[in-house]
Amino acid sequence: MSKRDFYEVLGVDKNASEDEIKKAYRKLARKYHPDVNKEADAEDKFKEVKSAYDTLSDSQKRAHYDQFGHTDPNQGFGGGGAGDFGGFGDIFDMFFGGGGGRRNPNAPRQGADLQYTMTIDFKEAVFGKETEIEIPREETCSTCSGSGAKPGTKPETCSHCGGSGQLNVEQNTPFGRIVNRRVCNHCSGTGKFIKDKCSTCRGDGTVTKRKKLKVRIPAGIDHGQQIRHTGQGEAGVNGGPPGDLYIVFNVKPHEFFTRSGDDIYCDMPITFVQAALGDEIEVPTLEGKVKLKIPAGTQTGTSFRLRGKGVPNIHGRGQGDQHVKVKVITPKNLSEKQKDLLREFGKLSGTEVDEQHDNFFAKVKRAFKS
Repeated sequence: MSKRDFYEVLGVDKNASEDEIKKAYRKLARKYHPDVNKEADAEDKFKEVKSAYDTLSDSQKRAHYDQFGHTDPNQGFGGGGAGDFGGFGDIFDMFFGGGGGRRNPNAPRQGADLQYTMTIDFKEAVFGKETEIEIPREETCSTCSGSGAKPGTKPETCSHCGGSGQLNVEQNTPFGRIVNRRVCNHCSGTGKFIKDKCSTCRGDGTVTKRKKLKVRIPAGIDHGQQIRHTGQGEAGVNGGPPGDLYIVFNVKPHEFFTRSGDDIYCDMPITFVQAALGDEIEVPTLEGKVKLKIPAGTQTGTSFRLRGKGVPNIHGRGQGDQHVKVKVITPKNLSEKQKDLLREFGKLSGTEVDEQHDNFFAKVKRAFKS
């Protein structure tokens, strides 16, 4: 059977650029790869696509193909022998997450971020404050300047991986030879070998230190929120920038106030007389006591708003309110005179009261005697 034209196989024009050929190959290779496509002819189509790409992706082979087609007097172009799996790295990267290039193990990398949980009081969260914390973190070793090598020496390039930090392991498959990359076990992927290690950091390049840091708690911070201190994390690797420090706040509850967003809430007890006749009472706020008028006839559970007496917005957008819910408290241990006045009040109100003079336990006692 005659072979199909390679340009037709990849679905590209004869004047297609290298990028167009590569793009077409990746698309078709992904479509027909036997690990993905379980159709009976998928393997044959994949080999056909691979053969076309092997030829057209090589400028010399492509020139021969354009001149002689499949009838090449030098016999050899377009076949890609059993041991030749050139270009498979592209499709391998597509399936196994490669990026077409190796990461330099000695390239500068940013240090790790740190998280610190700070517990503060309710009012500290509302008004903010400045404080000082102490955090353990990895810092660049001052003895070796982060190289990990004894002063006067320097790390040597790993002879096993040539400084790449990776070793290539070849494996023959029905589709050709696959080159797998794994971390070099001789240098643990660093690409370097330290013969004489620094006595301070023992070759790590970093040391653990406790760092004191001044922190400004912003007014209005809430429970669970966090702030970032750029560059206060752990030291970078190979001269890279340090990471960041994230401070997460744990706000203690208040015995009187509760908070929701920028608003705060509280309950205020009032007497039956205050609720019935009205009164002006003092209410605690975050900034001191204020007067609050209670209208006559106020029912228990009524809520009043004190505008601007809440929590300042952390982004500077105003201030919340304070919500005061009044609860009418029923008096206990009344004197006889107070009871007489309430009886008179009941009569004037048209309310008949069947007073209960005995307590619960006295009633239970009588029940057992009957």
